[in-house]
Amino acid sequence: MQSASDRHEYPAHWEADVVLRDGGTARIRPITVDDAERLVSFYEQVSDESKYYRFFAPYPRLSAKDVHRFTHHDFVDRVGLAATVGGEFIATVRYDRIGADGMAATAPADEAEVAFLVQDAHQGRGVASALLEHIAAVARERGIRRFAAEVLPANNKMIKVFTDAGYTQKRSFEDGVVRLEFDLEPTERSLAVQRAREQRAEAHSVRRLLVPGSVAVIGTGRTPGGVGRSVLGNLREAGFTGALYAVNKAFPEDLEELDGVPAHRSVRDIDGHVDLAVVAVPADHVPEVVTECGEHGVQGLVVLAAGYAESGPDGRERQRELVRHARAYGMRIIGPNAFGVINTSPRVRLNASLAPQMPRPGRIGLFAQSGAIGVALLSRLHRRGGGVTGVTGVSTFVSSGNRADVSGNDVLQYWYDDPDTDVALMYLESIGNPRKFTRLARRTAAAKPLVVVQGAGSAPQGHAVRATRLPHATVSALLRQAGVIRVDTITELVDAGLLLARQPLPRGPRVGILGNSESLGLLTYDACLSEGLRPQPPLDLTTEASAEDFHSALARALADETCDAVVVTAIPAIGEASPGDSELAQALRSAAAAGPAKPVLVVHVELGGLAAALSAATSTAPRARTATPDTGAAEPGAPRTGTKAPGATGPGTTGPGTTGPGTTPTAPTATGTPPAPAAEAAAEAPEGAHLIPAYPAAERAVRALAEAVKYAQWRREAADPGKVPEHEDIDEKGAAALIGRLLARGQGLTLGPDETCDLLGRYGIPVRRSIPAPTPDEAVQAAAALGYPVALKATAPHLRHRADLGGVRLDLADEEQLRRAYTELTELFGAPHELRPVVQVMAPRGVDTVVRAVIDPAAGAVLSFGLAGAASQLLGDMAHRLIPVTDRDATSLVRSIRTAPLLFGWRGSTPVDTPALEELLLRVSRLVDDHPEVVAVTLEPVVVAPHGLSVLGASVRLAPPPARDDLGPRTLPAY
Repeated sequence: MQSASDRHEYPAHWEADVVLRDGGTARIRPITVDDAERLVSFYEQVSDESKYYRFFAPYPRLSAKDVHRFTHHDFVDRVGLAATVGGEFIATVRYDRIGADGMAATAPADEAEVAFLVQDAHQGRGVASALLEHIAAVARERGIRRFAAEVLPANNKMIKVFTDAGYTQKRSFEDGVVRLEFDLEPTERSLAVQRAREQRAEAHSVRRLLVPGSVAVIGTGRTPGGVGRSVLGNLREAGFTGALYAVNKAFPEDLEELDGVPAHRSVRDIDGHVDLAVVAVPADHVPEVVTECGEHGVQGLVVLAAGYAESGPDGRERQRELVRHARAYGMRIIGPNAFGVINTSPRVRLNASLAPQMPRPGRIGLFAQSGAIGVALLSRLHRRGGGVTGVTGVSTFVSSGNRADVSGNDVLQYWYDDPDTDVALMYLESIGNPRKFTRLARRTAAAKPLVVVQGAGSAPQGHAVRATRLPHATVSALLRQAGVIRVDTITELVDAGLLLARQPLPRGPRVGILGNSESLGLLTYDACLSEGLRPQPPLDLTTEASAEDFHSALARALADETCDAVVVTAIPAIGEASPGDSELAQALRSAAAAGPAKPVLVVHVELGGLAAALSAATSTAPRARTATPDTGAAEPGAPRTGTKAPGATGPGTTGPGTTGPGTTPTAPTATGTPPAPAAEAAAEAPEGAHLIPAYPAAERAVRALAEAVKYAQWRREAADPGKVPEHEDIDEKGAAALIGRLLARGQGLTLGPDETCDLLGRYGIPVRRSIPAPTPDEAVQAAAALGYPVALKATAPHLRHRADLGGVRLDLADEEQLRRAYTELTELFGAPHELRPVVQVMAPRGVDTVVRAVIDPAAGAVLSFGLAGAASQLLGDMAHRLIPVTDRDATSLVRSIRTAPLLFGWRGSTPVDTPALEELLLRVSRLVDDHPEVVAVTLEPVVVAPHGLSVLGASVRLAPPPARDDLGPRTLPAY
């Protein structure tokens, strides 16, 4: 607990954990009066040169007056922050508010001087950059808009910290000192710099966990069995390339080795450095282990122990304390309750998990929170039968358990620039920070496919994150907008992953179909139509087709410029000329290799051997490096062949689907029969052969292809995302002033009709006027003012937007019709005060639509569009985009709903003015983006006519905007 300094309470919300450039963590917090001894100790460890740069003169020690000044702050005009590791200071930053004369001042002065001091041992870790982000956020909160800093010209490191931050700045030189002044308002460049640093830091923090140079398994049992002993055995069997240690405080003092691994009673007893500790002790003993690891300099932990947030309130508090404890020492955690991590790279060969066998090396990255789901994913990728047939390799695997610290976002940061990963597969039981995940997913998907199964669960137990209010379907739609390939099951996850890892992206939706079964070809044709693809008539090669027939037909299909992808269907054939599995696989591979780069898929029935042969057992890994004659180790940079790195499974090694050393894989096929030709086909696979994914059902193959087509289209569109148009008729300042006046009334309010029309009108969104009509005479007066024809509407909540209930009367041409309609409404639904009738001028006929915008605390601002009435209310046919919306987003938004044909002349109807609709969407987006105080907008109905549109109903809600985590400084999730 920290105590307050001078005037204000201790600002606990300024405390934050951050990831530094090298992947370690530090805690940033305000400096208080309790920190005097820490400050003195910190200053004594700073070099004389750094002290000189800070004070512009020799300054060997701090005086009592200095210590008092640097530890007593009012948290408004004078603020100091410290970065700590292990509870000790490693860096400090402070600001002092100054006036125009450069002297100490109070608000409303909006400038402050800022100064840093970083311990020499921690320079180069990005500590100052992180502190600058946090002190700038604090200053903005306290009404400071500009920082000034004076730096000696020789202090290049600190000058670089300021100049690289991306803020708008001014630089001058006077009296031998460089003076830097910069605005604190985030800019596009400062946010880009911040996010680039975030990516490098978080990726490095995961790299320290997945590419360790040494591993200690803590809790290794003395007898076979048990979690710790199993993990130790898995590491040994995988051939981990680094140093390995077994640790158990119950080991006899004279025990030096366990299973050939150095044995120690404590991590402290290990002479060498330990990068990663796998913690396999009961939860009650974990705090002691964390302390030992932190004091020994361990960089990261994989905590396998259960008994944390999944076990109830006490476990949640135990989990929070575990995270706080580990981060205090600069360590990151995978877990607790984790299944473990795997890295199949021949440079690492890490199996720090409960998986008894190492997956084959490959190009697919896997992330799952649940250990059970992780096992299922590994199994489906590994086996030749049951799921998608064929062997596909894994680059890295992370099963995060309770996801208390390292999350899917962190792993995504690592995969983004990981050269060993081409496709990312993720099973997410929940998305704790949709705004950040969407941002990271969009960037990753632009470089490599990201396939996600999204559960409908809540945030992980123990997480202090904002919960999204958006429906599950809306979040899914936003993920698709970000380029995520969103699937519903782990079977579909693997299906899509196999195709994307093995084949090029299709250039369009045109599909050629060929095979030796007419019925299977027709099933494939129908499946293509169901998935929105454009199949060509199937080519039936008949059951007498030879391997050469398949080769020729596939070569012609690939050469056809009207074909973007080919699905080959194959069933067992009878006759002497019928090709064997390996012969057919070779024919298909050679045709695919010789033809243009187009995806090829195979749908097989009762041909498990064909699926195995197509996979060729070299999986999705790069061609294996040539082994040296004496050791068999891979030579860096050598061309890859079919050989495996030591410790990897596959032909000639023991692994899933093998019976022992030297045997070849014999995984069962879809029918449960071992495919005899599999190993032979694998050995015969030519170097660089195309690996063709095989599927046991046409629907699965086509669904995977359809996802690849949509992803390829997204990639093409992402290269030109469009722009946010400028509108010269928008009165942004006037709208801001109006919002300020309205919010002065209270914290949140729904605007009245006149205020709504005023605000929307400033953004070029006219709303058709409606006049309350509490009596028939007032209805007649309103109609006279508006001009006939008019509409009479009941606006009571249970009747609003419910024309189907009869609460609306249209095209009332005169007073007689209006009075008759008024009488009918009151007789049907009750007294006027219950109906709340209004009179509104008639709008041109068209299609009724609805436009909504909402600011979600987790996902951010979202724009939604659909047809009014049953389509959106009953069927949920709404499309969604993140704000700000570009012109291309608006165009696709209108066309994304299932009922979009009604806007474009369905069944001979007149097409409506969709450009006017897109213009409206862009203006609503701009309103919400310019003014985050506008937390909800609903326009319903919006009648889109053949020429123009009419907004007949509108509501706007204002409130203080929710905090924008993505605009603040980098932080790890709080506990």
